[in-house]
Amino acid sequence: MLTHLIFDIFAAATCVGLILTCERFWMPDQPKSPFRVGGSYFPVLGLGILLGSVVLGSANLWLTGIPAIGRSILGALVGGVLAVEVYKTRRGITGSTGVILAPGFAGLVAVGRIGCALSGLEDNTYGTPTALPWSQDLGDGILRHPVAAYESLTMAAFLAYALWAIARKDRYFLRHGFYLMVSTYAAQRFLWEFLKPYAAVIGPFNLFHLACLGLLAYAVTMIRRSRNEPTAAGQPSDAA
Repeated sequence: MLTHLIFDIFAAATCVGLILTCERFWMPDQPKSPFRVGGSYFPVLGLGILLGSVVLGSANLWLTGIPAIGRSILGALVGGVLAVEVYKTRRGITGSTGVILAPGFAGLVAVGRIGCALSGLEDNTYGTPTALPWSQDLGDGILRHPVAAYESLTMAAFLAYALWAIARKDRYFLRHGFYLMVSTYAAQRFLWEFLKPYAAVIGPFNLFHLACLGLLAYAVTMIRRSRNEPTAAGQPSDAA
């Protein structure tokens, strides 16, 4: 577990560093930055992340027959989204406030999943058996899908795209970047869940599958809705 803890710390530092770098150098004038929409934004976000991570992670383990307290980055994303959307509704805030957080989350997953890959079976994030040449033996003699590596590489690719889009001040990304991150993470995670030994709850789908579908529906809905919202001063529009 020490290896996992080290990578968790490194992942958190990467996430914070990317967020602060975006705020300081790349998007200092973003009108709906979390740093400008209210002092309680980050405490609310943090509480949502904590509750979502533990509740969804633990529920999935229990459904699989593992009576343990779990943590889930997918649950953290679900909890954070729900908490912030409630916060925005109560304060009358429309549009996306999370584009500045998108690179940070991608970096968090890309680095954090390395710790999962190195932690073996005790992490409960291992894949199902496979004969593919890049399979991974976690110490029990069974070759498995390196699902943590799949997720890390996918989100590292999204991080590279996000930084490129931000550097060139791509209007579409600056307006919808958070939702693009959510949809990318949910879509790839939905696929990898078929390669994990978690218990199904509806047909072939486990609890995380359902959470991914919920996030995909959320992202698509928010992109469509924000296209119809008037553009505030200083806020990038979809038009070139």
